[in-house]
Amino acid sequence: MSLSKYHYIVVEGPIGVGKTSLARRLAARLHSTLVLERPEQNPFLPRFYQDMARFALPTQLFFLFQRIAQLREITQMDLFNRLAVCDFLLEKDPLFARLTLSGDELHLYQQIFDSLKPQAPLPDLVVYLQAQPATLYERVRRRGVEFERPISAEYLALLADSYTRFFYHFSACPVLVVNSEKLNFATGERDLDLLIERIGSMRGNREFFNWGE
Repeated sequence: MSLSKYHYIVVEGPIGVGKTSLARRLAARLHSTLVLERPEQNPFLPRFYQDMARFALPTQLFFLFQRIAQLREITQMDLFNRLAVCDFLLEKDPLFARLTLSGDELHLYQQIFDSLKPQAPLPDLVVYLQAQPATLYERVRRRGVEFERPISAEYLALLADSYTRFFYHFSACPVLVVNSEKLNFATGERDLDLLIERIGSMRGNREFFNWGE
Protein backbone atom coordinates (compact mmCIF):
# COMPACT_ATOMS: atom_id res chain seq x y z
CA MET A 1 0.00 0.00 0.00
CA SER A 2 1.30 3.44 -0.92
CA LEU A 3 -0.15 6.92 -0.57
CA SER A 4 2.60 8.50 -2.68
CA LYS A 5 0.17 8.94 -5.59
CA TYR A 6 -1.81 11.46 -3.52
CA HIS A 7 -0.83 15.09 -3.17
CA TYR A 8 -4.19 16.70 -2.41
CA ILE A 9 -7.02 14.89 -0.57
CA VAL A 10 -10.40 16.44 0.26
CA VAL A 11 -12.80 15.20 2.95
CA GLU A 12 -16.40 16.22 2.23
CA GLY A 13 -19.94 15.66 3.45
CA PRO A 14 -22.93 17.48 4.95
CA ILE A 15 -22.97 19.43 8.21
CA GLY A 16 -22.44 17.13 11.19
CA VAL A 17 -20.97 14.19 9.29
CA GLY A 18 -17.51 14.59 10.84
CA LYS A 19 -15.45 15.80 7.88
CA THR A 20 -13.35 18.27 9.87
CA SER A 21 -12.52 15.72 12.57
CA LEU A 22 -11.46 13.21 9.93
CA ALA A 23 -9.44 15.79 8.00
CA ARG A 24 -7.57 16.70 11.18
CA ARG A 25 -6.75 13.08 11.97
CA LEU A 26 -5.76 12.23 8.42
CA ALA A 27 -3.44 15.22 8.24
CA ALA A 28 -1.84 14.32 11.57
CA ARG A 29 -1.41 10.65 10.67
CA LEU A 30 -0.05 11.41 7.18
CA HIS A 31 2.11 14.35 8.34
CA SER A 32 0.46 16.60 5.79
CA THR A 33 -0.60 20.22 5.53
CA LEU A 34 -4.12 20.77 6.87
CA VAL A 35 -6.50 23.27 5.23
CA LEU A 36 -9.81 23.79 7.02
CA GLU A 37 -12.83 25.90 6.19
CA ARG A 38 -13.35 28.62 8.78
CA PRO A 39 -17.07 29.10 9.37
CA GLU A 40 -16.45 31.03 12.58
CA GLN A 41 -14.87 33.82 10.49
CA ASN A 42 -18.01 34.34 8.41
CA PRO A 43 -19.85 37.27 10.03
CA PHE A 44 -23.07 36.47 8.13
CA LEU A 45 -23.39 32.82 9.14
CA PRO A 46 -25.17 33.24 12.52
CA ARG A 47 -27.67 35.59 10.88
CA PHE A 48 -28.10 33.16 7.97
CA TYR A 49 -29.35 30.42 10.27
CA GLN A 50 -31.81 32.91 11.76
CA ASP A 51 -33.05 34.29 8.41
CA MET A 52 -31.85 32.25 5.41
CA ALA A 53 -33.68 34.21 2.73
CA ARG A 54 -32.17 37.53 3.80
CA PHE A 55 -28.57 36.48 4.47
CA ALA A 56 -28.01 33.61 2.03
CA LEU A 57 -26.21 35.64 -0.63
CA PRO A 58 -23.63 37.44 1.56
CA THR A 59 -23.03 34.21 3.50
CA GLN A 60 -22.43 32.28 0.29
CA LEU A 61 -20.17 34.90 -1.26
CA PHE A 62 -18.09 35.27 1.89
CA PHE A 63 -17.46 31.52 1.93
CA LEU A 64 -16.64 31.50 -1.78
CA PHE A 65 -14.02 34.27 -1.53
CA GLN A 66 -12.62 32.76 1.67
CA ARG A 67 -12.21 29.30 0.11
CA ILE A 68 -10.65 30.65 -3.06
CA ALA A 69 -8.06 32.47 -0.95
CA GLN A 70 -7.32 29.27 0.99
CA LEU A 71 -6.99 27.21 -2.19
CA ARG A 72 -4.54 29.73 -3.63
CA GLU A 73 -2.28 28.76 -0.74
CA ILE A 74 -2.47 25.13 -1.87
CA THR A 75 -1.48 26.03 -5.43
CA GLN A 76 1.63 27.73 -4.03
CA MET A 77 2.68 24.59 -2.18
CA ASP A 78 5.08 22.02 -3.60
CA LEU A 79 2.42 19.34 -3.98
CA PHE A 80 4.92 16.92 -5.47
CA ASN A 81 6.74 16.73 -2.16
CA ARG A 82 4.00 17.61 0.30
CA LEU A 83 0.49 16.23 0.86
CA ALA A 84 -2.40 18.58 1.63
CA VAL A 85 -5.64 17.48 3.32
CA CYS A 86 -8.62 19.82 3.07
CA ASP A 87 -12.16 19.65 4.51
CA PHE A 88 -14.01 21.35 1.64
CA LEU A 89 -14.43 20.85 -2.10
CA LEU A 90 -14.94 24.09 -3.99
CA GLU A 91 -16.96 22.36 -6.72
CA LYS A 92 -19.75 21.64 -4.25
CA ASP A 93 -20.22 25.31 -3.27
CA PRO A 94 -23.09 25.84 -5.74
CA LEU A 95 -24.95 23.03 -3.97
CA PHE A 96 -25.60 25.36 -1.03
CA ALA A 97 -26.38 28.27 -3.34
CA ARG A 98 -29.09 26.32 -5.14
CA LEU A 99 -30.68 25.42 -1.80
CA THR A 100 -30.89 29.00 -0.55
CA LEU A 101 -30.74 31.35 -3.55
CA SER A 102 -33.03 31.94 -6.50
CA GLY A 103 -33.55 34.31 -9.40
CA ASP A 104 -31.11 37.19 -9.81
CA GLU A 105 -29.17 36.32 -6.63
CA LEU A 106 -28.49 32.78 -7.82
CA HIS A 107 -27.50 34.08 -11.24
CA LEU A 108 -25.09 36.59 -9.69
CA TYR A 109 -23.55 33.95 -7.44
CA GLN A 110 -23.09 31.55 -10.37
CA GLN A 111 -21.37 34.22 -12.47
CA ILE A 112 -18.91 34.96 -9.66
CA PHE A 113 -18.32 31.25 -8.99
CA ASP A 114 -17.65 30.53 -12.68
CA SER A 115 -15.10 33.34 -12.85
CA LEU A 116 -13.21 32.16 -9.75
CA LYS A 117 -13.40 28.37 -10.13
CA PRO A 118 -10.45 28.03 -12.58
CA GLN A 119 -8.15 29.27 -9.81
CA ALA A 120 -8.86 26.19 -7.67
CA PRO A 121 -6.76 23.01 -7.91
CA LEU A 122 -8.50 19.66 -8.40
CA PRO A 123 -8.02 17.02 -5.67
CA ASP A 124 -6.45 13.62 -6.34
CA LEU A 125 -9.18 12.09 -4.17
CA VAL A 126 -12.39 13.08 -2.39
CA VAL A 127 -13.42 11.11 0.70
CA TYR A 128 -17.18 11.65 0.80
CA LEU A 129 -18.69 10.91 4.22
CA GLN A 130 -22.35 9.91 4.40
CA ALA A 131 -24.75 9.59 7.36
CA GLN A 132 -28.50 9.50 7.84
CA PRO A 133 -30.18 12.90 8.44
CA ALA A 134 -31.19 11.83 11.97
CA THR A 135 -27.54 11.07 12.73
CA LEU A 136 -26.45 14.44 11.36
CA TYR A 137 -29.04 16.24 13.47
CA GLU A 138 -27.99 14.39 16.64
CA ARG A 139 -24.31 15.18 16.01
CA VAL A 140 -25.01 18.87 15.37
CA ARG A 141 -27.02 19.09 18.59
CA ARG A 142 -24.33 17.23 20.54
CA ARG A 143 -21.45 19.48 19.53
CA GLY A 144 -23.40 22.49 20.76
CA VAL A 145 -22.13 25.26 18.48
CA GLU A 146 -24.26 28.27 19.37
CA PHE A 147 -24.90 29.63 15.88
CA GLU A 148 -25.92 26.13 14.68
CA ARG A 149 -28.82 25.85 17.12
CA PRO A 150 -31.44 27.07 14.60
CA ILE A 151 -30.48 24.34 12.08
CA SER A 152 -33.53 22.14 11.56
CA ALA A 153 -33.75 18.43 10.91
CA GLU A 154 -35.57 19.26 7.68
CA TYR A 155 -32.71 21.44 6.43
CA LEU A 156 -30.17 18.70 7.19
CA ALA A 157 -32.29 16.11 5.37
CA LEU A 158 -32.47 18.38 2.32
CA LEU A 159 -28.72 19.01 2.52
CA ALA A 160 -27.90 15.29 2.79
CA ASP A 161 -30.06 14.55 -0.24
CA SER A 162 -28.37 17.35 -2.20
CA TYR A 163 -24.94 15.91 -1.37
CA THR A 164 -26.05 12.47 -2.54
CA ARG A 165 -27.26 13.90 -5.84
CA PHE A 166 -24.13 15.98 -6.30
CA PHE A 167 -21.70 13.13 -5.78
CA TYR A 168 -23.78 10.74 -7.86
CA HIS A 169 -22.93 12.91 -10.87
CA PHE A 170 -19.46 14.10 -9.77
CA SER A 171 -16.67 12.63 -11.92
CA ALA A 172 -13.93 15.26 -11.91
CA CYS A 173 -11.69 13.11 -9.67
CA PRO A 174 -11.81 9.77 -7.82
CA VAL A 175 -14.31 9.53 -4.94
CA LEU A 176 -14.29 7.15 -1.98
CA VAL A 177 -17.84 7.02 -0.58
CA VAL A 178 -17.75 6.24 3.16
CA ASN A 179 -20.75 5.27 5.27
CA SER A 180 -19.80 6.85 8.60
CA GLU A 181 -22.81 5.65 10.61
CA LYS A 182 -20.83 3.02 12.55
CA LEU A 183 -17.35 4.43 12.12
CA ASN A 184 -15.57 6.61 14.65
CA PHE A 185 -12.85 8.59 12.94
CA ALA A 186 -12.60 11.14 15.76
CA THR A 187 -10.98 8.73 18.24
CA GLY A 188 -11.13 5.24 16.71
CA GLU A 189 -7.64 4.18 15.67
CA ARG A 190 -8.79 0.97 13.97
CA ASP A 191 -11.42 2.78 11.91
CA LEU A 192 -8.83 5.32 10.77
CA ASP A 193 -6.37 2.54 9.92
CA LEU A 194 -8.98 0.77 7.79
CA LEU A 195 -9.84 3.96 5.95
CA ILE A 196 -6.20 4.77 5.20
CA GLU A 197 -5.71 1.22 3.93
CA ARG A 198 -8.67 1.63 1.59
CA ILE A 199 -7.37 5.00 0.36
CA GLY A 200 -4.01 3.44 -0.41
CA SER A 201 -5.54 0.49 -2.28
CA MET A 202 -8.00 2.48 -4.42
CA ARG A 203 -7.83 1.70 -8.12
CA GLY A 204 -11.10 2.96 -9.57
CA ASN A 205 -12.77 6.36 -9.89
CA ARG A 206 -15.53 5.47 -7.41
CA GLU A 207 -15.33 3.01 -4.55
CA PHE A 208 -17.33 2.41 -1.38
CA PHE A 209 -16.20 1.79 2.18
CA ASN A 210 -18.66 0.39 4.72
CA TRP A 211 -18.21 -1.11 8.19
CA GLY A 212 -17.46 -4.80 8.00
CA GLU A 213 -15.81 -4.80 4.59
